[in-house]
Order: sequence, then structure tokens, then C-alpha cells
Amino acid sequence: MSAVSRDLIQLRPEGLYCPAGDFHIDPWRPVPRAVITHGHGDHARIGMGAYHTTRSGLPILEWRLGEQVYVAHEYGAPFRMGAATVSLHPAGHVLGSAQVRVEVDGEVWVASGDYKRQPDPTCVPFEVVRCDTFITEATFGLPVYRWPDTAEVARDIVDWRDHCAGRGEAAVLFCYALGKAQRVLAELAVHTDRPALLHGAVAAGVEVYRRAGVSMLATLPVNETARGADFAGQLVIAPPSAAGSAWMRRFRRAQQGFASGWMRIRGNRRRRNYDRGFVVSDHADWPDLMRTVRETGASRVIATHGNTDAIIRALREDGIAAEAFRTDFGGEE
Repeated sequence: MSAVSRDLIQLRPEGLYCPAGDFHIDPWRPVPRAVITHGHGDHARIGMGAYHTTRSGLPILEWRLGEQVYVAHEYGAPFRMGAATVSLHPAGHVLGSAQVRVEVDGEVWVASGDYKRQPDPTCVPFEVVRCDTFITEATFGLPVYRWPDTAEVARDIVDWRDHCAGRGEAAVLFCYALGKAQRVLAELAVHTDRPALLHGAVAAGVEVYRRAGVSMLATLPVNETARGADFAGQLVIAPPSAAGSAWMRRFRRAQQGFASGWMRIRGNRRRRNYDRGFVVSDHADWPDLMRTVRETGASRVIATHGNTDAIIRALREDGIAAEAFRTDFGGEE
């Protein structure tokens, strides 16, 4: 029997596949049974026969994918799929995000999906799951990526809004509509009680989080403001796709900012023409990637999507067997 055939999770054309359980994890092509780590579009796609997810992540999938066959599981509750025992554990990435633990004949693999270790008031914290093989993301798998305290970044965003107010400008902050926008709003609520204005694509996701009981700054939809309104001094949150669009024309004077881990590199902000860059990421930075691998106790690590070369090299220097899977997962938007 080949080494590949013994692996509990294998890379197939459809995605990550568990032969013992006959299911896929976050597949990018239609399959009969999918275990979904979270609701971002590169991990949760249309066309699966059935979607296994966390109970807290179910509203996200229903919002993103519509009416499908869903099977919801509580965090940590084991369930059988074929000969495999599967359980879902908090990943700390976005609301309902999960790592997938797979056990067969005493061997344990964990597929992390996307994860972070920083505190986040909008989702359950990451849980270290001991395993033999750990499949880790590597979106920010370079030593330069180290995150500041997000509470301090939120304070900086409020200061930026106030600075824009003094100049008669709106402060338009671009960030991903699922996870990032909600996290920013939750962090902002500690520093201000002035509502933020939302692009429609962001407002829909914020409403999903509010229905789940997540506390965030008060918000108002931009499209409900009066025609010709003066947005000076307002904080406006929009998806990156709104930059340069006709939607932006309503803001006669505005500064534009971007909240992302990519803003750790100043050149990224300049290339994208943003006035301000705020370092906020829903992925693990370099120190937390390395810390997490060690805490799992895994003797083998498989890195996916991102800067896999650097993390593989660092882990091998520590005596850990490391390799990469080439997947269709994206990085941080």
C-alpha cells in the first residue's frame, strides 16, 4: 500500500478528501458530502450534496448559499462518517469557523481551515487540538507579518474618522464583508458610540451577526441617508469591491482606508492608493502560526494557501516533517 493511500486526508481534484469517511473538506468542486470550515466563498461553494457545518456557522452558510441540505454539529461533538470519527473545533477565524478533527484507528489529523489566535469578540476563540498531522493555512506565513493589538487599531480608526471630520471629509474604510467588518464594528464599540454607515453588502452580513447575538457598534445603511447628504465626519464601511465604483461618487470629499493584514507592508497601501492602512487580520500571523503547530504536537505538518515555502523551511529546521498541498483556497481579501 502506498504512503498516499494511507493518509487520512488526501488532495484530490475536488479538494481535500477523507477516504475512510468518504467526504471532502471545503471542496472546490461539487461532491456528495462536504464538511465546511466556514462561510467564506473560497471554502463554502455551491453544488454540494450535503453540507456539514457548525451550528453557529449555519446562519452564515444559509446567507451565502441559500437553501441547501445542511447538517449542523455542536463544537466538539463527535459524529461518524463512514469509518472516521469527525468533530469540529473552534478556529477563531469568523463566526462559526471550525477546524476539522478526523480520527481513524487511533490516528488523528486536523484540518485547520483558516484560523487566528488574537482575541475577537465576534467568535469563539481558537482551540488547540492535539493531533499527529496538522493541515495549516499559511496566508501570512512570513516572519514580517506580526499583528498589533486590534483594540489599539480600533482606537486609530476612531482618531482617523475624527481627523477626517476636521477636514470636512468622510472616512471610508474598506474591509471584507464577512468577519472583518463585524470584528471592526465590535472593537469600535469600545471606543465610540457614533454609528457607522454601511454599504449594502456589508449591512447584510452585519445583520446575520446581530441575529446571532454578537454585540457591535450601531450602524445605518448608506442607502437610507437622504439624497445629497453631507457625509463629512462619518465612518463608512464598505467592501473592497466598492473602491473606484459609482457607489463612491456620493462622497464628495473622502479619505479611503483599508483594514487588512496586507497593510503590514506599507508598499501595499501605496500600490492600492489608500490614504490609510489599518493592520487587522482574521488569519494567524507568523508567531501564531509557528506557536500553533508546536502546540498541536503534530509530527507532520501540511501547509496550504499562502507563503508555504517559508513555514515549511522553518518547521523542517525544527525537525518537523513539513510539506504543502496546492489548494484553491484564497488568502485574505
